[in-house]
Amino acid sequence: MTGRARARSRSRARGQETAAPGAQPPPPQEAARPVQPAPSEGELVGRGRQKSALPPVSAEAVFQISAGFQQVKLGERGGRRRDFHDSGVNTRQMMEHVKESKTGLSGSPIELRANYMRLLSRPQWALFQYHVDFKPPVESRRMRFALLFNHEELLGKTRTFDGAILFLPHRLHNTETVLWTKSNTEEDIQITITLTNELPPSSPVCLQFYNIIFRRILKILNMQQIGRHYYNPEDPLNIPQHRLTIWPGFVTNILQYESSIMLCLDVSHKVLRSETVLDFMRNLRQQCGDQRFVDICTKELVGVIVLTKYNNKTYRIDDIAWDHTPNNTFKRGDTDISFKEYFMKQYGLQITDGNQVLLVSHIKRMGPSGAPPPGPALLIPEFCYLTGLTDKMRSDFNIMKDLSAHTRLTPEQRENRLSRFINNMSKNANAQASLSTWGLSFENKLLNLTGRVLPAERILQGARAYEYNPWAADWSKEMRGLPLISSMPLENWLMFYTRRNAEVAHSLLQTLNKVSGPMGIRMQRAGMIEYDDRQEALLRALQQNVGQQVQMVVVILPTNRKDKYDSVKKYLCVDCPTPSQCVVARTLSRPQALMTIATKIALQMNCKMGGELWSVEIPLKHLMIVGIDCYHDTAAGKRSIGALVASLNQGMSRWFSKCVLQSRGQEIIDGLKVALQAALKTYFRYNKCLPSRIIVYRDGVGDGMLQSVVDYEVPQIMQSIKAMGENYAPKLTVVVVKKRIASRFFALLDARMSNPPSGTVIDTEVTRPEWYDFFIVSQAVRLGSVSPTHYNVVYDSSGLRPDHMQRLTYKLCHLYYNWQGTVRVPAPCQYAHKLAFLVGQSIHREPNVNLDDLLYYL
Repeated sequence: MTGRARARSRSRARGQETAAPGAQPPPPQEAARPVQPAPSEGELVGRGRQKSALPPVSAEAVFQISAGFQQVKLGERGGRRRDFHDSGVNTRQMMEHVKESKTGLSGSPIELRANYMRLLSRPQWALFQYHVDFKPPVESRRMRFALLFNHEELLGKTRTFDGAILFLPHRLHNTETVLWTKSNTEEDIQITITLTNELPPSSPVCLQFYNIIFRRILKILNMQQIGRHYYNPEDPLNIPQHRLTIWPGFVTNILQYESSIMLCLDVSHKVLRSETVLDFMRNLRQQCGDQRFVDICTKELVGVIVLTKYNNKTYRIDDIAWDHTPNNTFKRGDTDISFKEYFMKQYGLQITDGNQVLLVSHIKRMGPSGAPPPGPALLIPEFCYLTGLTDKMRSDFNIMKDLSAHTRLTPEQRENRLSRFINNMSKNANAQASLSTWGLSFENKLLNLTGRVLPAERILQGARAYEYNPWAADWSKEMRGLPLISSMPLENWLMFYTRRNAEVAHSLLQTLNKVSGPMGIRMQRAGMIEYDDRQEALLRALQQNVGQQVQMVVVILPTNRKDKYDSVKKYLCVDCPTPSQCVVARTLSRPQALMTIATKIALQMNCKMGGELWSVEIPLKHLMIVGIDCYHDTAAGKRSIGALVASLNQGMSRWFSKCVLQSRGQEIIDGLKVALQAALKTYFRYNKCLPSRIIVYRDGVGDGMLQSVVDYEVPQIMQSIKAMGENYAPKLTVVVVKKRIASRFFALLDARMSNPPSGTVIDTEVTRPEWYDFFIVSQAVRLGSVSPTHYNVVYDSSGLRPDHMQRLTYKLCHLYYNWQGTVRVPAPCQYAHKLAFLVGQSIHREPNVNLDDLLYYL
């Protein structure tokens, strides 16, 4: 019997019993029964995700229908987000040369405005933390609230209580206060309120407290929380032609910065589709028919994030309960109620399709008072709206153009939206009252500060050197017609194409010959090989024609189908190590752009074979730069892939690359220790000496991971270096690179708010006092607002001055050979990202060691 037949046969039977939302699950009383047969190991589900077996759902398990009340806890270490922007990790105190000052000196000053607002408080402000104990114990959190707040005359109206910890803006007369009250059953309850801490404004607990107070203000302003951020559903931006809706919102956090506590406030957008999951399932059934529907539907929906508008919460679809429908019942209190009845009573929503199957989402948060998670949530497809964009949507130029018109804000638009929010908050009496009762207020303007613009870099290309315009996006015009630093002659190479694309293949070949001469690339005629337009035919053609003597393979793909690209890369990166270049035929279909495209292809081909394009002046001798990034391969059970890229020469134009695949849960640095030693050995082979200075840029570090980098990864890197020899002790610097940040900076140029120029450094005001950190705006952006990159030096035994560290970091942003311009992060980080992404998306195996010295992944 199929899943759908089972659903029909049981649609009016009692389903698994469930308790009220938020209730704790009773112990299971019968054998566990899975909602859906678990896929076999290695089976691909979702969008390229490999899914292990789901835990079985017992017959008595609790299915939470709506998310219920989300408890907020405050404590010395805890909060809704345990990491809380890595507060408490103090790395600056270990570095003598930046204890007094971490600001640079070079460059010209520039006046900036940042998306920060100062938090103001009354003099001598403090937060008083109390522990509240009930005897006999009171299990109900709601009852604890009621019993404690019966004593408002003692506590006052301003307070925050989470069921165990009480915060007050004033100190009670006694360190321990004992109160007596009666419960609903007339039982005497003793409440003991004990002072545990007097917290200064900059303490981690106070910072969490400020953020909770600010979240209340966002709710007062009718903002709805979705995930971590808040959005305004009452002011939607509709794109009806694509059935999309955008909710504008804000990313917020309050932290201690150099001289004051400030709110960082940035614009955010939530993209919603007007299509429900039920609509999607119906359309899918029409397209693929009944026989393949279950498999295809599971692959398409598992892993997708949906929004339920009745409570404005997002859920990840983890499974589909094919044998559950809205007619199934669950236990609510002492009575059985169907999902259909529940939604009508609770939300006034009428379920129109009684035969629709239910969606399963595993709730990760803890239950009340630290109880186990409340179990999976069962969701009604009719009420679940799809969020985000599909790959098909992202590849649609018109959709992305219309979307960016609303979301890609210029600096002026972004500043206006932030200023409008500040005005709304300052004019709202309830919001101001919520702050003033705690003795707090915000400065009603954005922060003004001074940054520096570093000197423009000279690009070294062959025997020539030239300057470029830092306001321009790239230096492609300046480099045109100049020979490269070094070029590899193309004497034995192959071009694969289909019969349909024979004309564009020969056009590309002619244009490559035309553009390669001025760049100094000697190019013989390629061996032209026609293949049938089938995946196995292309792979067979590669196997028959590519041998050890082939230097380069160019494949013209008829479409951008991922499986064909993957098969090419897997064979040529693992089985038969050969640099390769894939081009989609449509890219070559515009004759007017063919010269530009062919130039970029020729540059990439030269890089992949070991050629060098350009460089910048780097005065430090015997220096090795290392970039580390990681990627989570969802197609292999969320296996971690770590990539390490290290420089091999003075000009930073030759790179060693290594990728390691880690089992799930294994620390990424474990495998990268071997990779770093291999990089040092290769450096020795190239230079006949080991580097005297190593600078590691560690990308891919999320919130909450900084402590593990400091405590675990840095010592591992040091041990790995020490293994090269007892007497080998180079100077080491480890820098954590973060791109996903909310900080934005605007420059007032020609009486208009604009993006700061490339090379703008910010190392005052908005940096953290306990870190040796700085921001660099390294890109020149024409559309929208530029995003700075945050650099945090967590270990430094080199003693490099902050000025030199900042300038070196900016120089490295010029050396990414896939773009004739500056990139957002240092080149080795971008190379490491490209390598980890290629392995995680297409290869799923460690590349052949014969490719380690080449940029084959560009």
